[in-house]
Amino acid sequence: MHILVINCGSSSLKAALFDHSSGSELASLRVERIGEQEPSVRVGGATAKPLAAATDHRAALEAVLPDLLAALPEGAQVAAVGHRVVHGGDKFSQAVRIDDDVERAIDALSSLAPLHNPANLAGVRAARALLPEALHVAVFDTAFHATLPRRAQTYALPQELASKHGIRRYGFHGPSHAFVSARAAEWLESDLRDVRLITCHLGNGCSATAVEYGRSVETSMGMTPLEGLVMGSRSGDIDAGALLSLMRAEGLDVDAIDELLNRRSGLAGLSGVGRDLRDIEERAAEGDEACRLAIQVFAHRVRKYIGAYAAVMGGVDAIVFTGGIGENSALMRHRIAQRLDFLGARLDEDKNRAAKVTASARVAQISTERSRCHLLVVATDEQRAIAEDAARIAVERDRLAGAEALRIPVAISARHVHLTDAVIERLYGAGHQLRELKPLSQPGQYAAEETVTLVGPKRSIEDVRVLGPARSKCQVEISRTDEFHLGIDAPVRASGDVENSPGLTLVGPAGRVELKQGVICAWRHIHMTPEDAKRFGVKDRDVVDVAVDSEERSLVFGDVLVRVSPKYKLEMHIDTDEGNAAELSRGAEGALVKSSGVGHLTRRGTRFDREMAKG
Repeated sequence: MHILVINCGSSSLKAALFDHSSGSELASLRVERIGEQEPSVRVGGATAKPLAAATDHRAALEAVLPDLLAALPEGAQVAAVGHRVVHGGDKFSQAVRIDDDVERAIDALSSLAPLHNPANLAGVRAARALLPEALHVAVFDTAFHATLPRRAQTYALPQELASKHGIRRYGFHGPSHAFVSARAAEWLESDLRDVRLITCHLGNGCSATAVEYGRSVETSMGMTPLEGLVMGSRSGDIDAGALLSLMRAEGLDVDAIDELLNRRSGLAGLSGVGRDLRDIEERAAEGDEACRLAIQVFAHRVRKYIGAYAAVMGGVDAIVFTGGIGENSALMRHRIAQRLDFLGARLDEDKNRAAKVTASARVAQISTERSRCHLLVVATDEQRAIAEDAARIAVERDRLAGAEALRIPVAISARHVHLTDAVIERLYGAGHQLRELKPLSQPGQYAAEETVTLVGPKRSIEDVRVLGPARSKCQVEISRTDEFHLGIDAPVRASGDVENSPGLTLVGPAGRVELKQGVICAWRHIHMTPEDAKRFGVKDRDVVDVAVDSEERSLVFGDVLVRVSPKYKLEMHIDTDEGNAAELSRGAEGALVKSSGVGHLTRRGTRFDREMAKG
């Protein structure tokens, strides 16, 4: 399968052709100054050449497309075209196949990214006209961050006003954060869903993201790419009151403030010599105090975010540097990594100075061998990340055609408790064993006669059913409503994943037990056998969408975890809050409609998901 990737800026076009089966890049080029004086094209690493035909994006693409297609093997065609689209808003939380409706939706989101979406859309329209037989896929910068919990998405504004204008944190650089997260997990020889990462994309645009178990749970850019870290010419975080003061004192209007924050601030504004860090570092070494301050402020801001995100996740396994600055500036990495010993992250100065990452050697470790938290430099490749998403959509289009008709029973799982043998004895008496009340749908599982009282910091919940048989560790599964009632902040987790979760007190007829951890909100999931998985074309720990028709309305449950075992029976489990919100009745069924695959853990952004997203 051959994939063409197109990334259009306001006056530029980057394109690359990939052989998906081998992972190799067959050709790449970049067109600059489209529609301006003296447009040029650079093919691969060659010298730029004039390209007079580049009067607009379609003309530019039409002029260079033959050079790209010439790299195809004889008889081969482009199967899919992946397009970078900066802003997907609430509507798009994963890569999607482009049709006329999607085009119109991208256009409607231009107000959220006026410098980016119109240019992205120009490339989409040009490519669809020139390659009408290919599958065209939009890959959104914001999609990777669709898993942000509501508490991370939400600004402290009147919510009616925020909802009306789509004001919330969306996050950007998604393909880069997703790409380097996956590569870091591979280097760690871990499943991405088992590690906590902080990825720092540092270039002309900069952002940091907390990636917890494969999901973006915090990110520094907000509604627009202006918020967060210090960037080349963008200010990043600034007190809104300071802007109001400037507007009054200097008589600045909205456009002048926009110009100030986006084009005259950041490293350029601090240093006074421009936004290129190489120039700033050179001037700083010669004694320029403004350049020294620019470096210090930049590093301080990144380090502050790293500390904050480690606190959000309750720890971090690796800190990743990527982007033009992150990959190439040993000095900036050195400054950022200072004083991170409290996280167990210890920089090896020799490794840091020697670190070089390339397309063939993408990861370099710059932490000491005894460092508990790894410091990594990872070469990003947003073009390749977009190609991977486009290829995935192309494969799924065929694979899911048969699976869509397969039905999945949907069951509502009420709050319940799993206990160890030792805790059972402490709650119900020495030698006590659970007594079966009734069997559950999953083979070998049963509701026990025993119940327990949950005691949280604020309130209690009595008569919570214990499920059997006994397990190797205790686990309390509650809904979001239960969280607020008990006064507990429980993470959304797969069953059995209780590390860094809160605890509470269990009270039984013979005693009480203080759990240090174990309280979770269960990740909505599907149990299935290996035979079921083969029919649906999925595997254990994939994440999928399931469309459900209730009596009142149709909806799509996104972010559904697949669990595969010969011991399971096909059934999807949701909690009581989700069941009530969906107005599901007994005997409800769903159909698998999308699969995000391993490493693409994204919440789909349906109205239902926005209502039920963990807050």
